Amino acid sequence: MNLSQNGDKMIYIQLAEWIEDEILAGTFAEEAQIPSVADLSANFKINHMTALKGIAILTDSGIIYKKRGVGMFVASGAVKKLRARRHSEFCGKYLKTAAAEAKKLGIEFDELIEMMKGEYYDE
Repeated sequence: MNLSQNGDKMIYIQLAEWIEDEILAGTFAEEAQIPSVADLSANFKINHMTALKGIAILTDSGIIYKKRGVGMFVASGAVKKLRARRHSEFCGKYLKTAAAEAKKLGIEFDELIEMMKGEYYDE
């Protein structure tokens, strides 16, 4: 994955979200070690402090933790915590917006559901 300097989100936020995505995908299992700040900096070609800032977001939220002298690890319960937070964000960010736009466009509820089914199963 590339982190975009032209995106709406700061690089460190994109990095934190990438790590979260990898945790949710099972690439980084709970209690497994994640790449070091140095590795993340090198792999994504970003400043060490930017990578550290992204890691700090996840540490502060209890998604990862540091084992002194060993590295950073995914916390137990991280997947459940991430899913709960993202579920809430999804409802607020996407569903409410989609429903409001559908109402403005005169899209009926059943049609909206069919549209969602098409998008959901089209992957």
